[in-house]
Amino acid sequence: MKTALEQLPKQQTGRQTDFTHEQKFDTLDAAHKAFHAAAGRMLSVNNWYNYAGAGSAKFTLCNNQGQELEVMAEEGFFISIDLPGPGPDAGGGVEWVLVEKLASEGGAHTAEEYVLMTLRPVADPRKAAAEIAHFYTDESTNTFIVRRDGMVLSAGAHGRNETPNNDAVDLHDKIRNTTIALMARVGLSGGQWQKLVNGLIDYQETKDGLS
Repeated sequence: MKTALEQLPKQQTGRQTDFTHEQKFDTLDAAHKAFHAAAGRMLSVNNWYNYAGAGSAKFTLCNNQGQELEVMAEEGFFISIDLPGPGPDAGGGVEWVLVEKLASEGGAHTAEEYVLMTLRPVADPRKAAAEIAHFYTDESTNTFIVRRDGMVLSAGAHGRNETPNNDAVDLHDKIRNTTIALMARVGLSGGQWQKLVNGLIDYQETKDGLS
């Protein structure tokens, strides 16, 4: 089988980013159970704000009409991202990405098991317009991986081909997208992804649900 990292999109242009977090367990059984919990959190997109903590973006899973869904992520679903601060005109105030790929391999008795989800910027599904509603172009991807390698559990957010979306957009979005992309370039978005991947592993649910 292909490893998780072998399934990442190839880096060809723009910027590459990688944010990871890992934890080692004493037994394979404990690592496997923790893997399933972390994979469930990765697919529970609407709860990412809780896992990442205060000050993070709000993520909402939607269908192809832009209507909110209260389910686990699946290939072909959309995600709206409400960043702190002004949103893009093209996305009605929010960024939009598509769940382009969802893959899983392995099980309790294999050396490696993982769940992988690749997101790509897209146009607002609620509009007929074709402008990409994101501060990066649709060449860019962000791939989230929850992976168990033996007794080590890891979570990662892997950006590839990150390029500012400042061509086929209006002046407001051109300025905004360039500014946010530059902020990301100097590392200001890294805190968001690092807090999220930390939370995918470290978050503790209460008996009643989210803590």
